[in-house]
Amino acid sequence: MRFREFKSSSGKLVLAGKNAENNEELVNQAGKNEDVFHTAAAGSPFVNIKGKGNKKDKKEAAIFCASKSQDWRNNKSDVEVHLFAGKDIYKEKGMEIGTFGVRKFKTIKIKKKEIEEFLKKWQ
Repeated sequence: MRFREFKSSSGKLVLAGKNAENNEELVNQAGKNEDVFHTAAAGSPFVNIKGKGNKKDKKEAAIFCASKSQDWRNNKSDVEVHLFAGKDIYKEKGMEIGTFGVRKFKTIKIKKKEIEEFLKKWQ
């Protein structure tokens, strides 16, 4: 199954899962040092920047993640997104498909206005 994708303003490929099974594939293909994103709330795609992203790539990927989340769809307000490295993701026995644990992450607050502007530009 193909991922959702877009090219960041610097030309980096950014991938997003479409469902639990697809999120599982996306996380498994993410490099150990590649950036991965997911909203703080459940119900979003995992998003992966292929290669090393710059600060703007990371912000765009976080906004992309937020724009595809249930949190955004249900609330149309600011969304918290977690950023972590592929090496910090783990899977324990018994975790559902598309569910992962994360050892350490940074939180990025995405404003409603940023999501609306992103959707106008990229969709």
